[in-house]
Amino acid sequence: MNVVPDVIERRIAVLAVPLASEIDAFKHTSIAKRIHAWTWQSFPIGMGTAAVYVCLCNLHHQSHNVRDIARVIYYITIAMFLFNVLALFFQLILYPEHFKKLIFDPVMGVFVPMFCLSLGTIVIGTVNFAVPDGVVSSEFAYRLYWVYIALALIVTFGMTLLWFDEGHKLAEFTPADAFLIFPLMLGGLIGANVLSVLDPKDERALGILFASLFFQGLGFLMAMFFIALYIIKIFLDGLLSGARANAAFVVCGPPGFTAAALIVLGSHARTLLPNFGLISPIAGEVWYAIGLFEGIMLLGLAVFFFIFSSLPYWFKLEKDLHQILGCWALTFPNVGWITAVKLLGDHLHIPGFYIVHDVLTTAMCLTWVVLVVCTSIAFMRHEIFFEQDPLPSKSTAGEASALKAQRLLVRDATQEQEQEEQEENAPASNGKVDLVKKEHGKRGVEPLEGTRRNQFYDLEAGSTETTAHERVTTSLYQRTLVKGGAEPGVRDLK
Repeated sequence: MNVVPDVIERRIAVLAVPLASEIDAFKHTSIAKRIHAWTWQSFPIGMGTAAVYVCLCNLHHQSHNVRDIARVIYYITIAMFLFNVLALFFQLILYPEHFKKLIFDPVMGVFVPMFCLSLGTIVIGTVNFAVPDGVVSSEFAYRLYWVYIALALIVTFGMTLLWFDEGHKLAEFTPADAFLIFPLMLGGLIGANVLSVLDPKDERALGILFASLFFQGLGFLMAMFFIALYIIKIFLDGLLSGARANAAFVVCGPPGFTAAALIVLGSHARTLLPNFGLISPIAGEVWYAIGLFEGIMLLGLAVFFFIFSSLPYWFKLEKDLHQILGCWALTFPNVGWITAVKLLGDHLHIPGFYIVHDVLTTAMCLTWVVLVVCTSIAFMRHEIFFEQDPLPSKSTAGEASALKAQRLLVRDATQEQEQEEQEENAPASNGKVDLVKKEHGKRGVEPLEGTRRNQFYDLEAGSTETTAHERVTTSLYQRTLVKGGAEPGVRDLK
């Protein structure tokens, strides 16, 4: 009676042996090491690329050649987005535990919303290129907007709740933590772009108008709380240094994007509100005027943050290719206020704004070229997106436990050796520092209050990959124990 099922079961068992061996052999290939090392930090590369075509398509004097270049970059951005999604999908299949760790980790989790932000830049490009070219209809752009809003709500609330599920120290805070709120904040600017391809007499356009203002205000005000923490942090600890200097440009995003969104939404309100007879006959004009004035105010704040971050940047930056991913923060957070400069030229009819916008667009393109070259070199040298020895998440429990125990022993031995060297090199009269070393020698524990934290701890930025020189770095802004404040320490394995 059970002959056929038994035969099938034996055949499956026979086939499973070579299949498992093939999978295990594949996990030691270069492609598998790339997949294992892929992170959500790959999306900012596409976002920085999108910043280029957003600046190019907003040029006041725009030739056909410039628009064609921007169109090509738009389709390249789509390809990069799909490639990142595919790489993370294969990581989910091959290394599900590692994929889960990237989401639930309190540091790596702040980069999950980059998925939505990258999709949002594609929506803006779709409105500016695909709809005018007849590739998709305005109806498609309308539906794509609500798909983005739905994903932004799910990702933002989900990751924010996970991030706030445990406490965080101010010393560990960086502006990159505001990425948790960015998807909702970008909803206003995306909606403003979608309105440009909808019929102003369509009631659906009115819904997007108010929804865009709602999400723009929500995202901006929440992001300002994170910016306030950033101001407190640099007040207590000084300017961000090392690879953390890249994160300083993130604070330019909320005021810049909000300034551009308010100006564009106000211009649409001038037409939409009178068409439907809402509030009062002059409500649209009042909205437009307030949006324009508030946009100027927020533009000033964004420019201040940009200058404040740029002046010490070169002197504070740690110049190393394995931290090139953090440098992409030079691009996408700044595209908002650069766009606002051009919009002010349109609505105030001041040609000087167009000249400033042309200069800033040129600087954006040059920065993008430099980053592409440096990122490509780092990728080819295995400085980023490469693991020397990925841990197969589907291995047996005994193998995984043994490998984890071996790594823990190496970590403990390294920490003990570093502590002994620090004790030998420390002056005998510095009793307070000795007390800190004894009571707070382990990673993840803060020194005693009143001591200089930077003597033993630092916040390093970079990727989650082991480099070709066997450097072990953590994700952007994650804590690492460092020796002498220069070289990364050993990764904290859980």
